Amino acid sequence: MCLGIPGQVLATREENGLLMATVDFGGIRREVCLAYTPEAGPGAYVIVHVGFAIAVVDEAEAQRTLAVLRAMTGAVEGELGEPLPG
Repeated sequence: MCLGIPGQVLATREENGLLMATVDFGGIRREVCLAYTPEAGPGAYVIVHVGFAIAVVDEAEAQRTLAVLRAMTGAVEGELGEPLPG
């Protein structure tokens, strides 16, 4: 299963010509490519699919989606490699 998971951009940087970010997924941090969402800066919420931010969303939408994903035991773990903190 492939999910788009919302996370908050903590920091951005350029790496090998690509805009990259550290993104927090409710306590789990991952490195994400922002090539498709260059407008996303620190504090923004993005939907991430296979390591790429594919859309910018507002915080309320991100929190609603995270709540649903937490309720889907195993779905997030399969995507992030560990469960979202409660």
